[in-house]
Amino acid sequence: MSDIPVTLITGGAGFLGSHLSDRFLAEGHKVVVMDNFLTGSRENIEQLLDHPRFELIEHDITRYIDFPGRLDYILHFASPASPADYLQMPIQTLKVSSLGTHNALGLALAKGARLLLSSTSEVYGDPLEHPQKESYWGNVNPIGYRGVYDEAKRFAEAMVMAYHRTHGVETRIVRIFNTYGPRMRLDDGRGLPNFMRQGILGEDITIYGDGSQTRSFQFVSDLVDGLWLLLMSDEVMPVNIGNPVEISIKHLAEEILQLTGNKSTITYQPLPAGFEDDPKIRQPDTTRARTLLGWEPRVDRLDGLRATLDDFRVRLEQ
Repeated sequence: MSDIPVTLITGGAGFLGSHLSDRFLAEGHKVVVMDNFLTGSRENIEQLLDHPRFELIEHDITRYIDFPGRLDYILHFASPASPADYLQMPIQTLKVSSLGTHNALGLALAKGARLLLSSTSEVYGDPLEHPQKESYWGNVNPIGYRGVYDEAKRFAEAMVMAYHRTHGVETRIVRIFNTYGPRMRLDDGRGLPNFMRQGILGEDITIYGDGSQTRSFQFVSDLVDGLWLLLMSDEVMPVNIGNPVEISIKHLAEEILQLTGNKSTITYQPLPAGFEDDPKIRQPDTTRARTLLGWEPRVDRLDGLRATLDDFRVRLEQ
């Protein structure tokens, strides 16, 4: 197995990390998942545990990483990503994108590995530019409740670029926009999984705010394709990966309600505490992904929602 590429995925038991594990195994890599299961789930990677090229290391990446042997790629995906999580775990969220990123970069430097940082559209904050291009510096409240995630990711990007410029580490930065698909946590707390769970169970669908806020949703397989292309490219500067089709949260709730076939109704509640800086608009400019990577999303939203609903139904019945 000495010629087989070795890829470490931090946060690999999470929603996105588990799909990346599938892809990199399919590409012939040895995959090592590192996760402390703060928000990840063993169920996401259970089907991989007996794979001959898969290894699980239970470890908190904010602590020193001991990784013997060869290492070619690091996908740094460790971090709470749902507002419900990082509002409850603000310090852990800050630590994983600071100390954790520092440790991952130190490992990349020591091993000569290429590192891809999972950043986020949240670095743009509540944007004053629409759609958001990678050149936009953002509109973030550093001391707001969401700042623990937004600023942590901004800091992580700065550290990645510092290691690239100072030590010559091969680095890539992806800014991920809203992504959905099978294996999303049922209690994720974000709108799309909440709507699905409520719709399947026949409960009223709850929208926080008036539903006019917009998002752009991409299916997980489209994201994974983009991440693979970016990692294997020569592009060092950040790249948006997201579906540029923008819809309102109210529209999304109506689509999911129709797909579930239940007689639920949509109700409205005030934004919870900590959501004062919730972005009102979100839409990626994907010009760089198209021109540099040849990437475009392929999965129609309704097809993706159906596949995700099927997955949610199975798990809710268990």
